[in-house]
Amino acid sequence: MDTTRLLLASIFAAVLAVPAAAQPRRAPVVPAIPAMPTIPMMPVMPVIPAVPAIPAMPLLATPPGIPMLGPFPEFDSMRHFASPWIASSRESNDDRADDLYDQARDLIEQGKFDRAVSTLDRLIGLKSSRTDAAMYWKAYSLAKLGQRPEALAALTELIKQFTDSRWLKDAKALEVEVRQASGQAVSPASQDDEELKLMALRGIMQSDPEQALPVLEKMLTGTNSPKVKDRALFVLSQSHSARAREIITGVAKGNANPDLQLRAIRYIGIMGGPDNRQILSDVYKTSNDPAVKRSILRSFMTAGDKDRLFAAAKSETDASLRGEAIRQLGVMHASSELAQLYQTETSVEAKKSILQSMFVGGDSDKLIELAKNEKDPELRKTAIRNLGLMKRPGTTEALTGIYASDASIDVKKAVINALFLQSNATGLVSLARAEKNVDLKKEIVSKLSVMKSKEATDYLMELLK
Repeated sequence: MDTTRLLLASIFAAVLAVPAAAQPRRAPVVPAIPAMPTIPMMPVMPVIPAVPAIPAMPLLATPPGIPMLGPFPEFDSMRHFASPWIASSRESNDDRADDLYDQARDLIEQGKFDRAVSTLDRLIGLKSSRTDAAMYWKAYSLAKLGQRPEALAALTELIKQFTDSRWLKDAKALEVEVRQASGQAVSPASQDDEELKLMALRGIMQSDPEQALPVLEKMLTGTNSPKVKDRALFVLSQSHSARAREIITGVAKGNANPDLQLRAIRYIGIMGGPDNRQILSDVYKTSNDPAVKRSILRSFMTAGDKDRLFAAAKSETDASLRGEAIRQLGVMHASSELAQLYQTETSVEAKKSILQSMFVGGDSDKLIELAKNEKDPELRKTAIRNLGLMKRPGTTEALTGIYASDASIDVKKAVINALFLQSNATGLVSLARAEKNVDLKKEIVSKLSVMKSKEATDYLMELLK
């Protein structure tokens, strides 16, 4: 108690010293205060880093008539503290490449080609499975900026480095366009023509669907702009005809450039239904492209296909893809499936990913059970931390119960941090009142001293009496 009082006294003394330093120079001289005994400094609280928005999955620009997924209110409310650990599970090279690729494509859609080039250069530097696509879109962006020699150089490098790339057809078509346009201003008429195509596409399926399908298919395989091709694919996704679904299935299987393939996979996931889920499953089995498989796993979630995600989480040999399947099960609140996976899993890292998905899915009951009974210290601390990120009934009682029953200092510190993440001053005060270990009590008081809470303030004042 004496040490704690001295600690708090030093804090108040420092605060009172600030206004004194600001007084005019001719202020009356104050008698020197006798030097205080050396007091241990309060441990500096680590700065909680600024948290980026959760990533989750790449989202489509929602076309008319297509409902958005979610929302997940509780997940959003925990975003500030949850994001660092969710982000840490997405550290693979391909995941970073996907994020940069989506950013670049968004910038291209917005006409911000200079910024797109910068982002694409970063992506090319990763040397991922997206490198050939990044080189194509870099050339496309440079051409839009009027930097035709640089665009041609990028295309030449793409064709030289990736002799088997599925972007070669598009690259060669773009090369012809750039060479033809060399030394010429961009024609406004070509821009008007593209807008007319987009306008025509909106009504073509309503006027004569059977005649429209061959036109749309030709647009997908021709030299139209990415915007026109994407809109053609969307129009096809709105059709209920067998031929339209056949065309989209062909694109999803790789009968177009990889970008359109990923778009087709997402549209099929949004369309849903047993037939479309089977198409996704067939493509997953035959594809060797991690980006395609990752997109299909996300589309399984969109389509509500919990069984196929569970199967992938059990049998997928690629650790990154297996982790993606586990994450999507968390988004689907697949508590039973995640519990089964945890029981059979042997990898500590995979189990941490499952614990994270349990948090995302809001399964506080299972996390409480594991926080109490898990034998592995790291996994147990992970479960405790995730409970701290959840403000669910029963979590406070569970955490304080673990603190009282466990002799491990590390576990006790994990509980203190968990209650702090909950902004749970009441729980921390109850621990402080009962704690006999001086170091642990200092840990609790240091947390309470930065909390804007009446319970925390009242307890700190009580220590000074």
